[in-house]
Amino acid sequence: MKKLVVSAFMMMAVAFTFAQDNLAQSTVQAVLTGNQAQVIQLAEAFSEEQYDWRPMEGVNSVGESLMHVAGGNYFLASKMGFPPPADVDMMKLGEIKGKENIIAALKKSNEFVLAKIMEVETSALNEEVDFGFAKMNKLGGLLAIMEHNGEHKGQLIAYARSNGVVPPWSK
Repeated sequence: MKKLVVSAFMMMAVAFTFAQDNLAQSTVQAVLTGNQAQVIQLAEAFSEEQYDWRPMEGVNSVGESLMHVAGGNYFLASKMGFPPPADVDMMKLGEIKGKENIIAALKKSNEFVLAKIMEVETSALNEEVDFGFAKMNKLGGLLAIMEHNGEHKGQLIAYARSNGVVPPWSK
């Protein structure tokens, strides 16, 4: 019994150490998971016809905004050394049409980026990355992924309200 208790304690210590070593990654992942869930809820709340709605000419439509988020997930992760899955063609993401297809593509990008966040080594968080629009460390890249999703959640909330769509979590 004593060996079992000691073994359990050792396992908990290892798990706690791992959690502390990956504190930044797990925190970003947790916040991003919440943002992504709300973006998906909004995507599902829009009608098929509303996917083509845009507030004015030259501004992304609902569907284009959702695909922009998906593309951003892949782009930012790729700059940190995680290329998109082999079956994802970044140059053709904009060609994905239809509510069901867009939601599926967004969910796939969400799952991809959530997994990759935990693959960033804690020892590498301060490594500099050139994202094209800015140079920052990998921790900044993780935060950029989180912020980008949050920014477009806000945009989609405004689009929803403009179309009489109530965000599901605020009903």
